[in-house]
Amino acid sequence: MFSTKKSIRKSFLIQLVFSSAILIFIFSSMLYFYIEKSIYDEKREELLQYATNITSAKSLIENTDPASQNLLSLSIELISLKTTPSESELYESTRHNRTYLTLIHPLDKQNHSYLKITKDITPTKRLLSKILHYIFIINIAGFLLVIIYATMLSKMLVIPIKTLNKKLSNMNEHLIKPIDINELPQEFEPLAQTINHLIARIQNFVKYQKELFIGTAHELKTPLAVIKLKNQVTLIKKRSAEEYIEALKTTNKTIDEMNVIVSNILNIGRQEGAQLDKPVEVDVIEVLKQKADDFKLLAENEGKKLEMDFQPSAYMATLQVSLLNQIIQNFLQNALKFTPKEKSVLLRSRVDDYGLLIEVIDEGCGVDESVDLFAPFKRQGNKSGVGLGLFLAKSAADALGARISIKNRTDGVDGTVASLQLNSQLSCVIPRN
Repeated sequence: MFSTKKSIRKSFLIQLVFSSAILIFIFSSMLYFYIEKSIYDEKREELLQYATNITSAKSLIENTDPASQNLLSLSIELISLKTTPSESELYESTRHNRTYLTLIHPLDKQNHSYLKITKDITPTKRLLSKILHYIFIINIAGFLLVIIYATMLSKMLVIPIKTLNKKLSNMNEHLIKPIDINELPQEFEPLAQTINHLIARIQNFVKYQKELFIGTAHELKTPLAVIKLKNQVTLIKKRSAEEYIEALKTTNKTIDEMNVIVSNILNIGRQEGAQLDKPVEVDVIEVLKQKADDFKLLAENEGKKLEMDFQPSAYMATLQVSLLNQIIQNFLQNALKFTPKEKSVLLRSRVDDYGLLIEVIDEGCGVDESVDLFAPFKRQGNKSGVGLGLFLAKSAADALGARISIKNRTDGVDGTVASLQLNSQLSCVIPRN
C-alpha cells in the first residue's frame, strides 16, 4: 500500500490506528470492570440483606419478589470464629468448577457467633465470561472498522495533494498556468497560493529569459554587421594610414559597445549566483545611507542634488545585501541620468502595511507606463544604455520576495517614482533612542 520512503499518510494511519486501539481497549476495560463491579455490588447487597433479616429476627425473605430461585442457590451456616472481624467480610471461592460468593456476618459478637451465607454465583460468572467474550469480539470488529476508516480518511486527505501533483506534472514552460484555489480545501489554500506565486515567477523568468536571448542576439548582431561592413568597405581599395586608423577606431568603438552588452549579461549570471547566497540580518536603513553617501558626491559633480529622508531610524531585515544594493544602485543611476542639472533626486523610506517602502523620486522626463520597463533591452528617454538595468533589478526583487515598480509622479512635477517594497514577514522595525 505504501512505499518504503517516509510517508505522511503512513504515519497518520499508524498513529490513528494505534491511538484508536488504545482508546478501544481502555473504554472496553472500563466498561467490563464497571459491569463486574455493579454485579458484585448487587450480590453483596443481596447477601447483606439476608444476613440483616436473620440477625434482626426477621424472616429470611421480606417483601421480595418470587425469590425461590435465589434461595435454591443459598447456603446458611452458623459458625464460631476465634478472631473477631471488625465488619462483614466477603470473599469468592471455587469448588468443583463452580464459583461461590461467601459472606461472614456477625450474629453474636460476645459468643463469637457468625453467620456464613454462601451463594452459588456460577451463572453470574458465566454471564460475565460471555460479556467479556462479546466485548472482545466487538473490539476486534471495531478495530477492523477503525483500520478501514483510517485508510479511507488518509486516502481522502491526500486527494488534494494528488490533485496538485496532477496539475503540476502536466505543466511545462509553455502550458504552465496558475492553480484554481477554489477547487482545493481551505487548509490547502496557502500552499496553492505559494505555488501560484512560484508559477508566476517561473513564467516571468521564462519570459524574460526568452526576451534576453532574443535581445542579446539582436544587440550583438547589429554591431557585428557594422564591423563586417566597415571592414569590407575598407578592403575594397587601398587607403591611407589615417583612413585605416579611423576604420580601426570605429571598429574598436563598436567592440566596446558589445563589451558593455556582454558585461551586463555576465552581471545577470553573477546575480543568479548572488540569489543563492545565504541571507543575513542587516539594518536596511544603514544600507540606504551608505548607498546615498556613495551617490551624493556623484550627484554634486553633475550639478544635481541628492536628498534623503529615512523613516524609521532603523529597520532590520534578513536578505541578500548584494541584491538590495543592486536594486538601489540601479534606481539612483537612472534617477541621476534622467534628472536635469539644478534638479534634485529624493531617496526615502517609510513603513507601510506591506513592510518597508523604499522610493527614489526624480525630476526627469518620466516613463511610458504602457511598456514593460523590466523586459531586457527596453530603453526609455534619449540617454544611452543597454537596457538591462531594470531587468536585473526586477530579478533581484523577485529573489528577495519584494515588490518593485516604476511609475510617473502624480504631484504635478515631471519625473518618476521607483519603488521597492520589502516584505514585513522577513523584517521588523528596531526603534532607536
